[in-house]
Amino acid sequence: MFTGIVRERGRVTSVDERAEGIRLLIEAPATARDAAVGDSIALSGVCLTVTAAENGTIAFDAVPETLARSSLGALRAGAEVNVEPALRAGEPLGGHYVQGHVDAVGSVRSVDREPDGGVRIWFDAPREILRYLVDKGSIAVDGVALTITHIDDAGFAVALVPYTLEATTLGSTATGDSVNLEVDVLAKYVERLLKAK
Repeated sequence: MFTGIVRERGRVTSVDERAEGIRLLIEAPATARDAAVGDSIALSGVCLTVTAAENGTIAFDAVPETLARSSLGALRAGAEVNVEPALRAGEPLGGHYVQGHVDAVGSVRSVDREPDGGVRIWFDAPREILRYLVDKGSIAVDGVALTITHIDDAGFAVALVPYTLEATTLGSTATGDSVNLEVDVLAKYVERLLKAK
């Protein structure tokens, strides 16, 4: 379980393609210091298992299923990723419930600078997840817990404050970029319960 509060921006040091997927090596010193083999860590919103952690770097394996459902397969050495260790008992829930299970890959429609120093980003999203979005509701974009400010027939918008732009990879987002999207899991449970009736 995660909260969508990014703890560190990591850097991809290598991507090793294998028959069973890829091995990612991520430089993330603050996270690596406390990471152990078997821990769950979210990389840009994707929950992965630590396979090694040493010298400020963490290794992860991503299987074909993960690569097919997320943007991780497009990562190359030098790319930045949002890093969040799993929530520990007793820690504050600063964002919203995030599972690290990507629902869809969306794309950046536009990035607009606001007079107050913030940025409004519009994302296009697949139709199958649009039904879960509500005005002022929660969504995780590349693992960052955000509040939806606008919705239209093709996607949604969020407003980012300067801190989020600096502390996450969203500050360097450009039109056309792919992003991992995870809707609020509570909406999916409500839908399932209503269908059962």
